[in-house]
Amino acid sequence: MEAAVLPVAANPVLSVATRSGQIESWHRGTVVVCHDGERVLALGDADRPAFVRSAVKPLQALPFVERGLADRLGLPDAELAVLCASHDGAAEHVAAVRSLLARGGLDEGRLGCGPHAPFDPASRRDLLRRDEKPGKVHNNCSGKHSGFLLLARDCGDDLSRYLEPDSRAQREVQAAVAAMTGSAEPLELGLDGCGAPTFRLPLTGLARAFSRLANPAALPPVRAAACRRILAATGRAPVLLAGERRLCTALVRTWPGACLAKNGAEGVYALALAPDPRRARWPGGVGIAIKIDDGAERGYQPVVVDLLLRLGAFADGRVPPALQPFHRPPIENTQRRPVGDVHCVAPWGLP
Repeated sequence: MEAAVLPVAANPVLSVATRSGQIESWHRGTVVVCHDGERVLALGDADRPAFVRSAVKPLQALPFVERGLADRLGLPDAELAVLCASHDGAAEHVAAVRSLLARGGLDEGRLGCGPHAPFDPASRRDLLRRDEKPGKVHNNCSGKHSGFLLLARDCGDDLSRYLEPDSRAQREVQAAVAAMTGSAEPLELGLDGCGAPTFRLPLTGLARAFSRLANPAALPPVRAAACRRILAATGRAPVLLAGERRLCTALVRTWPGACLAKNGAEGVYALALAPDPRRARWPGGVGIAIKIDDGAERGYQPVVVDLLLRLGAFADGRVPPALQPFHRPPIENTQRRPVGDVHCVAPWGLP
């Protein structure tokens, strides 16, 4: 195995955590913005590869839709959204995953992801009250795995090998992600936390892919239609993409059908904004990719919202109420008294 190499140059500080009016901690990272496939902003080492983890789930879903599986199986929006999700494991997520599997005559025993407790506190408590253990279906990646299983069967793969990188289904997924990122070479693979293949690529590639997802007009017709289908479905079922009180859900609700936001583990975030002539400087498809060096989720949340504000994404120039808790997340002590916050300090330097 190749020895790990630490970055030589320090990325800029993107956000800070404060306590009693003083900076206590800070989060360095990288931000890339692409407009209709062209990079218009890069903070930090945008060309250094990073594991993009679950942020690519909407891209991994493209072959499923392109093969016509969503139509043949009669997928409702909720099930297509959960296929792209890192969900909370709430009752509606579990129901959607089970329904998705059942449409193909499969059950959750086929899932290759391991079980973990639901992220949703109420659902976790409900399992404890019933003295039940979490199942594979509660895994936040169970929707993606269900889609992979159905794709593998459509490709004629052995379902016991549906996660193997050399299977026909996974090769189709790899080709779709590479094409969307603009990579002429095969992408470097890694193993994700759920057991599925993941990708290591520069953030510029991830931002480019999401800008094309947002505005697929230049893509081949079948792929463009698949992008629009995924964008529309997640817009109509935003809770299935993540869960209540999650940033992804709040963003998609802000622009239903015109935004797709997706988190990844270890501080990765990607966002697609469909063309909007009201954005004077960047009216086309916008793709955003962020990686926080220390892997902290709290590090990117205020950065995402502040960047959207700077890009002119909000119609009235103000952060909507639903996104304000993510713009300056409060830090409280055990007495529930506010002692500070996390906020963005990125040196944007936007043109």
